[in-house]
Amino acid sequence: MAPCEPNVILRGGPVQVTGENGMRYHANVNEKIKISVGNAYEHYLPTPETTEHGGVRLRVFQWSRRTYIAE
Repeated sequence: MAPCEPNVILRGGPVQVTGENGMRYHANVNEKIKISVGNAYEHYLPTPETTEHGGVRLRVFQWSRRTYIAE
């Protein structure tokens, strides 16, 4: 799988992160994902669940929390 091909899907959290389908590439599917959005980080945790989308198996990550960037 090429690094640009999606291998995870994000569930929950803000729409600006998950977008239309929430798919993206993540180098290590066993580690949490932390995404910068404005003045905060959205945290996603891996689940044991996978789903198939367009013939590709994706690891499901569930939104867990938001933390704010200290100023």
